[in-house]
Amino acid sequence: MTDMINSIEALNRALADAMTDHPEVILLGEDLADEEGGGIVGVTKGLSGRFGDSRVRSTPISEQAIIGAGIGAALVGMRPVCEIMLMNFTTVAMDMITNHAAKLRFMSGGQTHVPMVIRTMTGTGLGNGGQHSDYLEAWFAHTPGMKVVSYSSPSEAYGLMRSAIDDDDPVLFIENIPGYFATGPAPLAGTRIPLGIANIARNGEDVTIISYSEMVNLALAAAAALAEQGISAEVIDLRTIAPYDRATVLTSVGKTGRAVIVHEAVRDFGVGAEIAADISEALHGKLAAPVRRLGGASCPVPFSKPLETAFAPRKEDIIEIIRGLF
Repeated sequence: MTDMINSIEALNRALADAMTDHPEVILLGEDLADEEGGGIVGVTKGLSGRFGDSRVRSTPISEQAIIGAGIGAALVGMRPVCEIMLMNFTTVAMDMITNHAAKLRFMSGGQTHVPMVIRTMTGTGLGNGGQHSDYLEAWFAHTPGMKVVSYSSPSEAYGLMRSAIDDDDPVLFIENIPGYFATGPAPLAGTRIPLGIANIARNGEDVTIISYSEMVNLALAAAAALAEQGISAEVIDLRTIAPYDRATVLTSVGKTGRAVIVHEAVRDFGVGAEIAADISEALHGKLAAPVRRLGGASCPVPFSKPLETAFAPRKEDIIEIIRGLF
């Protein structure tokens, strides 16, 4: 019988395996150690007991201190995995991330690398309100020197985390809060998913849906419903948002002639706009319909459950916008 796990367990295994393989991997963040509960959702549960408090350090509530300590550790040969509890709180450490972690390789002529992973969680659906639910990946994707990664299943959470820890540059690793609890087949220990390579999650001929994180699962559900209506949708899971896999996206859209980009982040000025521009420039005159985007409404994420539900794209929204392309 296949071992089924959720993303919390997958990430825990990825961190444990990386720490076993590489003594220079350390974890920094609020409440990470077992004495504080092993992380707010248990991603690091058991790791301080196994590897010691010197490698799994619960920190004060200071995002700047967490990232600053991580950068310093990375510069002297460690591979820190720093947790910023919620993605909105990355704004507190934005200077450290964008002006130091992302730039030191360039400012040293390639002599200095900052091999650190910044784990952070976000996502709508649990009524966490406007300061705890934003997807801010476009800010970091816009920063040269940063890689931005998110996963859509437990096995991908494991494989992408292993590759992120191996990488010699800073990686922002986005975890979806509701998606933590979805289950899937456990990966083989040591499996890596290369950064920068998208996954064709479903093959199709009529339209390409491009997405990442938990929205991929919504796109797959929409594609299944569209198939019953005679529309064959190809679903691309970017996995790595920056740098994204342009070749796979353009090949797919070149085949289908139609593209819809879906993300939970606010649609305006989002990652979807960049991808839409690339598609339009590369395939001008070859598209059967304009490139469309679906994203969050241009407002803070509401606390009210009905308004929160209306904020983010739904399966029905994806179906409706794709039907409009034909």
